[in-house]
Amino acid sequence: MLTAILIALPFLAGLLIITTGGEQSKRIALGAALAELVVAGIMLAQFQINAESQFVLNYPWIPSLGINFHLAVDGISMLMILLTTVLTPLIIYSSFGHHYSKPQNFYGLILLMQMALIGVFTALDGFLFYIFWELALIPIYFICLLWGGENRAKITFKFFLYTMVGSLFMLVALIYLFQQTTGTHSFDINALYAAGQALDINTQRTIFWGLFLAFAIKMPIFPLHTWQPDTYVVAPTQGTMLLSGIMLKMGIYGAIRWLLPMVPEGVAAYSHLVMMLAIIGIIYASLIAWVQTDIKRLIAYSSIAHVGLIAAGVFSLNEQGISGAVFQMLSHGINVFALFFIVDMIEQRTKTRLMGNLGGVRTVAPKFATFFMVIMMGSVALPLTNGFPGEFLLLNGVYQASGMYALFAGITIILGAVYMLNAYQKSMLGEVSAATENFEEPKAHETHILWICAILVIVMGVYPKPLFSIAEPAIQQLLTMVK
Repeated sequence: MLTAILIALPFLAGLLIITTGGEQSKRIALGAALAELVVAGIMLAQFQINAESQFVLNYPWIPSLGINFHLAVDGISMLMILLTTVLTPLIIYSSFGHHYSKPQNFYGLILLMQMALIGVFTALDGFLFYIFWELALIPIYFICLLWGGENRAKITFKFFLYTMVGSLFMLVALIYLFQQTTGTHSFDINALYAAGQALDINTQRTIFWGLFLAFAIKMPIFPLHTWQPDTYVVAPTQGTMLLSGIMLKMGIYGAIRWLLPMVPEGVAAYSHLVMMLAIIGIIYASLIAWVQTDIKRLIAYSSIAHVGLIAAGVFSLNEQGISGAVFQMLSHGINVFALFFIVDMIEQRTKTRLMGNLGGVRTVAPKFATFFMVIMMGSVALPLTNGFPGEFLLLNGVYQASGMYALFAGITIILGAVYMLNAYQKSMLGEVSAATENFEEPKAHETHILWICAILVIVMGVYPKPLFSIAEPAIQQLLTMVK
């Protein structure tokens, strides 16, 4: 029942806002998102820490094709639900300083996207997973196209084309696996697991690429990342938050849930290649971030670097790597949301994102500079912040797979500290500039958001055990199918 509510609530609220909303759309959307968070909190309170699927919803949908409306929650999806339901109201609340034309459409699309994201994280039917996967693309496409910045049509089309092509490869792979299921053909995840695992090594390798391309584009992994920086920069701030904070986690989650257990021999054959691509992407993105002058583009490239390390941990195929990846999805989601929010605050106050035009903010707005410092430290994985536990386990997992990979992956932590500290120094320290001399401290709603993010950065870094405990049984069960 709770799973059905998680899907139905944002869907119905989104439709209601689009059809009847007006200037109060943002408040209605915030109320619906907070109600969704309450439902997720009730689900967490009732969640049993084991490897079993819980809160199961399984009804025949298209019986003639073996398609069920099958949703359920385990430890991994529980954490993804928490990430989605925590960030969505924060994203909506962060928009209260903006005025968007046709707000009912803007906020309705955000809620419809939340519905699709929850569906991706809970679907246990391959066809249903594909439907939610595609549904998540439609709202964010229109958010970027209608409320984005300069050249948004061209840039958004490139993003749409990349993700659609990748999705088609995934659909072909799922249909092939469906045809290999024994007895009555079924898209049920366990039936697809059995069909995939029974394939010969060469066929598994082919299916691997069909699934991997869809997930790699969404993350994104080098060299399939080229849509990301421009899309993040041109999207409205809340669209960038949705893309970076939640949507890219679809690709990582898809690899963990659908790719690894489905074609384990194919995964084993290409795991080192994927880790190599991920690490190349980490170093490449870090070096480009280092030379950026636009702070929003810097954060966009830093996101590629962080996700590259997460992908390397997933394909290390050990418990430390995958546990670190799951935890880091949460940490990265919170940190990147907060960083883009800070960039948005800077741009609203100074009318620029160029770091060379900033400086001296600590002098005129010390509270803002302090919040920025805390969140930045989480991003660079300072011990006792939320970035540290996940990155420590990720490097541990990568080291178990290859000491050389771990060496190069570790360099990224140094590079990350360099470009983030450099960005902080240029924007917050030094002499006050003409753009920052009237820089205002955070307003009430901005302070609320920054406090929530800062608290999460510290609490998750100091005491990460409860979150690791939730996902651990599901990860261990998954690894029994991979190895």
